[in-house]
Amino acid sequence: MKFMKTAPLLLCLILLASCANEEKAPATSDSHVDAVRNFVRAALDGKFNEARMYMISDSVNNNYMDVAERSYGNMTQENKDGYRASSIQFPSPMVTLNDSISIVIYSNSFKNNPDTLKVIKTGGKWLVDFKYLYLHDTDTVTNKPKTP
Repeated sequence: MKFMKTAPLLLCLILLASCANEEKAPATSDSHVDAVRNFVRAALDGKFNEARMYMISDSVNNNYMDVAERSYGNMTQENKDGYRASSIQFPSPMVTLNDSISIVIYSNSFKNNPDTLKVIKTGGKWLVDFKYLYLHDTDTVTNKPKTP
């Protein structure tokens, strides 16, 4: 009889403990600016698994993210702290190519070096196309190369 009284209590305690260990899901990105902010903030904080949730998952993007993660791991603690304490800035106007693709130039207050990301709305979610950072020629879409 005593077992019948303690079994439900034990079950409740186990369920509560398992719920407490679940990882909190990251916020969704409601716009192209939110997607960049969420992605960059996670990367600056060294939370690369979270940053991947805001990124288009393809082999090139994943490889670039692996490189960024290894590079971050090799940084001095002073640089890591600087990135974590930095704020994200948007020094240039956003360029909206159409209703589902935007180009966003951003920097962080620690290094203040502008970079460019492409953000694509796919499946109703805004996701960063990380490879654009490495595969485009300039940090602005307004300086297009001259065509002959």
